[in-house]
Amino acid sequence: MNEPLCPAYSVLRLLSGKWKPAILYHLREGSLRFGDLRRSLPGVSQKMLTAQLRELEADGVVVRSVMASVPPRVDYSLGKLGRALLPLLQQMHDFVEKNSDLLPERRERQE
Repeated sequence: MNEPLCPAYSVLRLLSGKWKPAILYHLREGSLRFGDLRRSLPGVSQKMLTAQLRELEADGVVVRSVMASVPPRVDYSLGKLGRALLPLLQQMHDFVEKNSDLLPERRERQE
């Protein structure tokens, strides 16, 4: 496997996906069930949320816990890597707040 041109690519790969940063944002306070996550992310389909959660779980960012109950309860929470990513997500949030006028997406909405 080739080394990435920039070490940041490893982190960007973890966060790439329309819903991944939002999922991490909502899990920052603690574990949530699938339905709670879906309700907190209007516009995400069940299929897309499932796929994004599976990728995050495979990468060790999110932990999926199955509780032995009837019906079975599944909770999602941040893993060690997910918690380590939170300061980076906060920095990204702060960057947007300070530089929103420079970002193309924000400029288009203001015009």
